[in-house]
Amino acid sequence: MPTALIAALGGLIPILVPSFVAYLVPKGRGSKLRLPLALITALIVIFVSRMWWTNTAADEEVVTESTTLLAWIVGLPLFGSVAVLFFPRNSPRVLQWATLGFMFAALAVSLPLLRVDMGRTFHFNQDIVWLAKFGIHWHVAVDGISLWLIILTNFTVPIAAYASFGSIHSRMKEWCFSLLLLQAGMLGSFIALDLFLFYVFWELMLVPMYVMIGVWGGTNRIKAAIKFFLYTMFGSVLMLAAILYLAYTYAKLNGGTPSFDFFELQRVLLPRHIQLWLFGAFTLSFVIKVPMFPVHTWLPDAHTEAPTGGSVILAAVMLKLGTYGYLRFCVGLFPEASTELAANLAGVAVLGGIIYGALCAYKQDDVKRLVAYSSVAHLGYVMLGIFAATPASVEGAVLQMINHGISTGALFLLVGVIYDRRHTRQVDEFGGLTKVMPIYAVLFIIATMASVGLPGTNGFVGEFMVITGTFVSTRLGHFNGIQAVGAAIGVILGALYMLSVVQKMFFGPITKPENKKLHDVNHREIIALAPLVIAIFAIGLFPNIFLSRMRGATDRVLGDLQARVEQSPAPRFYQGPIRLLARRPEAPQTAEAAAAEATPPSPPSGLAQ
Repeated sequence: MPTALIAALGGLIPILVPSFVAYLVPKGRGSKLRLPLALITALIVIFVSRMWWTNTAADEEVVTESTTLLAWIVGLPLFGSVAVLFFPRNSPRVLQWATLGFMFAALAVSLPLLRVDMGRTFHFNQDIVWLAKFGIHWHVAVDGISLWLIILTNFTVPIAAYASFGSIHSRMKEWCFSLLLLQAGMLGSFIALDLFLFYVFWELMLVPMYVMIGVWGGTNRIKAAIKFFLYTMFGSVLMLAAILYLAYTYAKLNGGTPSFDFFELQRVLLPRHIQLWLFGAFTLSFVIKVPMFPVHTWLPDAHTEAPTGGSVILAAVMLKLGTYGYLRFCVGLFPEASTELAANLAGVAVLGGIIYGALCAYKQDDVKRLVAYSSVAHLGYVMLGIFAATPASVEGAVLQMINHGISTGALFLLVGVIYDRRHTRQVDEFGGLTKVMPIYAVLFIIATMASVGLPGTNGFVGEFMVITGTFVSTRLGHFNGIQAVGAAIGVILGALYMLSVVQKMFFGPITKPENKKLHDVNHREIIALAPLVIAIFAIGLFPNIFLSRMRGATDRVLGDLQARVEQSPAPRFYQGPIRLLARRPEAPQTAEAAAAEATPPSPPSGLAQ
């Protein structure tokens, strides 16, 4: 008995010590702040230790995969968005706590995803016929790529919501409805494997974000909301046309039976000229969402005018739908076209994303607009890693999606803190803030160090992997070295504009009398920022926890890409008639697959996968 007690206490010490330190850190603050900080620290330490133990264990735990888990993950915020409409409008506290309750429930339900060794395959597969006549299914599943984006969504959205409740005071019911509906749309997009279902969730996201910018935004909110909607809608319409063409083509090849299933449409082998047109339609929709040059101009306006909570969600999650969509659907459905144009697109990512975004950020006088342009630069690294198509670069790209969500989300929260006090975001209006807001200054500098990729923070690992993976890439031709150097220069430029704004805002004398009486961060703001700050170091110090779960999925994506390109080599790739290939071995079982097993197709010689 004493031995068991000692062993139990020994296991608790790594959790209790950081929690106790977190409890002691906020000097002069009460238990209303100390206890939440201790709890947040304990939960993140438990997560890191549990994931670390799982990665180093000799045998993986056998977990029964629920076929309804993903439906619950999407359904909880979707049901919550409807439920809050029936709450009394004159009870904002009830609305706020109900909203947070649905969001935390979605986070809790998504944690069982972490218990499964993802490997190369898809998990928690659910395939239910929705519209049989058109071959549309509720088909959802998760792999090592979408896993962390689901966790990122359910981690950051409650933080953004909790922080927004301190600054949003009008139309609380509509605000809570928009937050929950937006969360459901983003989650559905990450798990959908039926392209029609994906498009439904993709479009569903537009409405709440449009409303959030247009109703609760700044002075030019209507212009920014319309610009955001038109840009995104234009690309979406082209993508819908390409999806319908793919489904129509599949039906012609499959005896008139249509399907929008990703794995069925992946079997359609298209000649080069058709594939380039369809690839262009999908790619334009996704690069608008990222966004990439030259279709990026909606982002600074949307970020500048959006309320703080909307900016956090837009930067942390919504932009990742563009990078995720390109990796999942453009590379998965059009491997030859994505390979042929990789070098050109990588050049756009370096010059028009990383370097151009950094230079634009350096010239901004509005600190929120500066952070918005930094998103263009940071997501340029993500796209470069995908275009380079090496194991290191793709893993780094997926990790950088998570890193950007954490660090840039923290920066937008911090910009919102100072805006609530001064009602201005002009850099020249500040100076010497460390004297009156020391805790705020420390938090801002930590988020800045993560943004510029300081070793030990989350930003370093992802950018390093993307740059090294780009340098050894064979997909970029003779330009891989130049593009890797350009990406490295972008790191220097990132440090230049971020450290410049830190110098101007926090150091030197206090030149504006309005700044002398500013209050430091309050309890709500510290509690909202604490999980993001701790996550910055958790990812920076323990990156393999995240990389190990995505490695199998990225290997599968690159393996499928390589197999198709080898059988239809450059420079012209496949020029024959449209054909159906064999179903890929990692694809989850569907109704179409079961029917195909009964009467398997005869793939053309040399083209079966």
